[in-house]
Amino acid sequence: MGLDRSHIALRTQLVVPEQRQLFDYWLEKAGGREMPARSDVSPAHFPRLLPYISLIEVEGPAGPYRVRLAGTRLRDVFDREITGLRLDELDWGDKREYWMQAYRRIVTGRKPAQGIVRGPRVHKEHLVQYWLRLPLSVGGKGVGVILSYDVFLPMAETMELATG
Repeated sequence: MGLDRSHIALRTQLVVPEQRQLFDYWLEKAGGREMPARSDVSPAHFPRLLPYISLIEVEGPAGPYRVRLAGTRLRDVFDREITGLRLDELDWGDKREYWMQAYRRIVTGRKPAQGIVRGPRVHKEHLVQYWLRLPLSVGGKGVGVILSYDVFLPMAETMELATG
């Protein structure tokens, strides 16, 4: 499959260098397939990114989606451990539907997605979240896990990214 037009378009939208690093890793592991298998991906290959990584287990196209692994930076943002929780149990504030639609689109479309969100949750409005979601197959049957990368930056630092 390689770097088709949709991959090129998505890659050019990735602002944070580590997003491009993880996306390139995902493409390499896909090896021409639609997406890599969960067994192809090892967190040992990107240890520096682990605080920002989460693995979301997909139980069906419309959910539920469960956090199987959450890096320490996610715990800081959500002010609690989120490993083991379903996504609908998280405090998304007014962004709940945004996130649920994003996950459904990734699962049904079987394609990666990225975005930028201001105020990832209630009382965190001063942060900007740069997110990347990469689908992984399990048993060769569609999306079974979503490899997620989330960076949260204070609003002032986002200006540096945009101009730097």
